[in-house]
This record gives sequence, structure tokens and C-alpha cells, in this order.
Amino acid sequence: MDRAHPARVYDYLLGGKDNFAVDRAAAEEGLKANPNAATAPLQNRAFMRRAVRWLAADAGIRQFLDIGTGLPTSPNVHEVAQGVDPAARIVYVDNDPLVLTHARALLTSAPAGHTAYVDSDLSDVDRVLAGARDNLDLSRPVALLLFAILHFFEDDADPYGLVAKLLAALPSGSYLVVSHVTADHEPQKWARFVEVMRRQGMPSHLRSRAEVTRFFDGLDLVDPGVVPILQWRPTEPAELTDAQVALYGGVGRKP
Repeated sequence: MDRAHPARVYDYLLGGKDNFAVDRAAAEEGLKANPNAATAPLQNRAFMRRAVRWLAADAGIRQFLDIGTGLPTSPNVHEVAQGVDPAARIVYVDNDPLVLTHARALLTSAPAGHTAYVDSDLSDVDRVLAGARDNLDLSRPVALLLFAILHFFEDDADPYGLVAKLLAALPSGSYLVVSHVTADHEPQKWARFVEVMRRQGMPSHLRSRAEVTRFFDGLDLVDPGVVPILQWRPTEPAELTDAQVALYGGVGRKP
């Protein structure tokens, strides 16, 4: 509780109350460096809802593995997916005790479906997959959801290898969904923000569109590809600019 955590900082930026003074201080210092950091989390949640709804309603996916869940903010993945099919199954993964406590209390499944929670993070692929196997049928397609988490992994942590290892365990017809903060639009502002977060113990690596697209190597990208998230199958006209949101997003299908 005496060290800022990405999930709790994210909760604060979303207007939540499940955070500590150290998280609020980190977020406020980051916002001074780049005020647009407050816009990205809200639009990331909107992208999550559109992508999960598309996966459930149009792609027929009924199993979801959400890594880096963050603190529950309704509607959550299971609410969107089970709104299409109450029998959908969701596994949430996070490594913050506060997240897991709230998840067990609030992320409750529809009676016909199933939700579970794995105490792990993206860097421990074997533990994540063990939890997935306990709750999902990995012989059937799974949507691997990586919303706003990969930018917390610098290149020396091999995020591309971690994603590839997860996808290798999933069958044909599975999907990968990624959203990722970028500095393509405002490099100086985001460089200041990254430095602030690094001083708070939260290093990150903001990637270009080409670098984000690389996570989908070997997959068939769903139209419109890897784009600023405001442009990914919007349901209403955008009132913000891509620079204000500063996130790329995409969905890809494993052949």
C-alpha cells in the first residue's frame, strides 16, 4: 500500500475510489506531465466493451482470458460477454491483492456461465495457463484480452515472446485483443509522463503502431486492423482526437 500500483492508478484515473494516497499522488503527478493520461483509461474501457461485444456477438466466442484485469469497473468483460450469451466463461488474471479481493466480491457470473480469478501476471505464462486450463476448455477458441497492459513490459521482458507463448497454447479460431498506449502523437508529453511513472516504480515502454502490430504476427487481423482505438468499429462519432486518447487497438484471429 506504500507503493503505487498500475491497477490502482488506473482506477483513480477512471474516477474510482479503490486506491491509496500513493496511487493518487502518482496519478496527479503524471497528469501534470500529460493531462491526456486521464482520457486514455475511459476510452480504453469503451474499446473493451466494443471488442468483447463483437467477439461474443459476431465471432461466436464464449471463452475469455482477461490478463491485467484491474479493479472492477462495470460493465466488466463478463457482463458484456454474458449479455450476449449467459453461458460465457471468463477468467480474470491480476496480481494485486486489492484487485483480487474486489474481483471475488464483484465479478460474479450469470448462473449459466462462469467466472474465475487467477493470482498471477503476464510474466508468469505457465501459471496463467494453468489457471485457464482449470476453468476453460482450451480445445475450443478463447479470446486472449490484453487491454492496456503490454506497455508496462519493456523490451527486455520479452513481451512479444510472452504473447506468442500464450497464443501457442490456444487453438485455431482463438483471438488476441490488444490496446496499447503510444507516444506517436505527442512524444514529448508522453516522454514526461513515462519518466514520472518510472520514478514512481512503474516503468513502461510506449510503442509505435508498427510495434503494436507486431504482437499480431501470424494472426489474421480483423478489419480495420491496428488503429487508434477511436477508429475501431465506433458506435458513435468521436468527440476526442486520436492524440487525446493515445491508444492503439486491434483484434486478430489465430488461423
